[in-house]
Amino acid sequence: MENKSDIIKYKKKEFNCSLAFTLSLIGDKYKSLIIFHLKDGAMRSGELQSSISDISNRMFSYSIRALEKDALVKRKIYPVTPPRVEYSLTEAGIKLIPIILELNKWGQDFARDNYLYAPAE
Repeated sequence: MENKSDIIKYKKKEFNCSLAFTLSLIGDKYKSLIIFHLKDGAMRSGELQSSISDISNRMFSYSIRALEKDALVKRKIYPVTPPRVEYSLTEAGIKLIPIILELNKWGQDFARDNYLYAPAE
């Protein structure tokens, strides 16, 4: 039987499962990719967005703001003209890197084991 104290309450939602809660934070395609691309350090906004294939300006803005609100990414604005913005991972975001890298490795292994890589030309 589930213990009432095991329920996670976050942003007016209740999660009966900690995995469901985690996936709500990083589970969509672009949030995970943003975290992955920030693993080596801070990136300027345009550089970060262009490092992610097929992400629209709208989806990038939505995803980066959601990661900021959830305290996984931080934004630093430099007072220059035009304004320069850099994003980096918070301590909580950094703790996700081993998990993201393991998911990346799993995808590589799965693709290799199932002959999904395109042959070299």
